[in-house]
Amino acid sequence: MYNVKKITQDLYWVGANDRRIALFESAYPVPTGVSYNSYLLLDEKTVLLDTVDKAVNHQFFENIEHVLNGRNLDYLIINHMEPDHCAEIQTLVNKYPNIKIVCNVKIQQMIGQFFDLELPESSWQIVKEGDSLNTGKHNLSFVLAPMVHWPEVMVTYDATDKILFSADAFGAFGAIDGNIFADEVDFEHRYMDEARRYYTNIVGKYGPQVQMLLKKAANLQIEMICPLHGYVWRKDLTKFIEKYQKWSTYEPEIKSVLIAYSSVYGGTQNAAEILSTKLAEQGVKDIKMYDVSTVHPSYVLSDAFKYSHIVFASTTYNMGIFVSMENLLQDITAHNLQNRKVAIIHNGSWAPVCGNLISDIVSQWKNTEIIGSTVQLKSTVKGMNIEELENLAKEIVKTI
Repeated sequence: MYNVKKITQDLYWVGANDRRIALFESAYPVPTGVSYNSYLLLDEKTVLLDTVDKAVNHQFFENIEHVLNGRNLDYLIINHMEPDHCAEIQTLVNKYPNIKIVCNVKIQQMIGQFFDLELPESSWQIVKEGDSLNTGKHNLSFVLAPMVHWPEVMVTYDATDKILFSADAFGAFGAIDGNIFADEVDFEHRYMDEARRYYTNIVGKYGPQVQMLLKKAANLQIEMICPLHGYVWRKDLTKFIEKYQKWSTYEPEIKSVLIAYSSVYGGTQNAAEILSTKLAEQGVKDIKMYDVSTVHPSYVLSDAFKYSHIVFASTTYNMGIFVSMENLLQDITAHNLQNRKVAIIHNGSWAPVCGNLISDIVSQWKNTEIIGSTVQLKSTVKGMNIEELENLAKEIVKTI
């Protein structure tokens, strides 16, 4: 049975939720599922903006049929060719053979990679930056947004209702729980962390490209943002846009300390716990600590974008960095994090060598400074280490 949500007088959400999915892109835990957003515009011409993942195709087509109510589907606008948004293109074309596909050249090329579509030239409307499509009352224009987060991405702007269909920008992990608008939920406390985790892990590497899109969007009068995942924004847009400004320029949201540790028998964890107490005693608030062996790296990466200071505490393992810590460091490096202050604690029962290896990785991060003296443990925290941890806390606090 259909399940649609009315966005405006002419616009409907015809997407669906996947609450059974365990890993988004086979990589990121989504304990509250994910939404696949597709939008259907009813005008003199009917327009579908993007499709959905194959996991929810049955719901998707029931929604479309209900909203169309016997009308034909005239246009499909494709903003992003990732399969969670384009899986149903083939089925859609089979079902509505007179449909015209609106996309850019790179999207058309990717369609050929994913599908064996044999369509006449008249079935395509290939658009460039600034091109427009008039559907009657509505005038849609197209803005290229390469690497946000694939190279073919574009966004669509409805000048009539001042809506930005933002593709993967401004999205979030998590299924939609009935309410469709961000102002209908406690977004700050229930969903902002998942919006940050979505951005940092999916798009975070491409900050300069996100900046380009934000600058283009600044020239548009936007009163609503319709992303391909998560909630629709119609109020307080600047609040979310300011988050994207910080995330895409790698500016910390808060001045505090994130402590990420890996520990085999508890010695390194003890050092991390002591450091957190010393920091708290010196007035540092909202300290965050993770055991990187038990927490998925996507959560730690998300908070690495949030916090101004990061402490990495690791045991040496096989004459290298403990595997979960090494994976985290490589993941953070791959996502282009920069502009941070970093401190290091390392441990080893006979050869504590991972501190220099961590330093080598962190030194690749742009505008990032290693602060304080590296604290070296041998198996467990000893008396002299307490003073070293106290001094490290003081050095961290000085830079906060």
